Amino acid sequence: MKPLNYAMLKHFTTVPEACVQDVMEALKPQYGDFKAFQKDSMISAIMTAAANGLLEESRFELDDQNELRVYYRAHEEGAATINTYIE
Repeated sequence: MKPLNYAMLKHFTTVPEACVQDVMEALKPQYGDFKAFQKDSMISAIMTAAANGLLEESRFELDDQNELRVYYRAHEEGAATINTYIE
């Protein structure tokens, strides 16, 4: 099993875009019991990947509870880098 951060990055190479809630839903069956499987920790990891140029923000929206959802995507170069280092 890949480390959680690797699985998160790899997820972005398989979808057009995702927010942290989407990533959590997709990874919950395998990683739901991990200590780092917390929304704040996962947001921090996604934002770090964006700051390092692997992901980029694609859009924003408010959900039903008026909570901001930030969507990210792996652009072509970022996806290539992720796929090079994470099988």
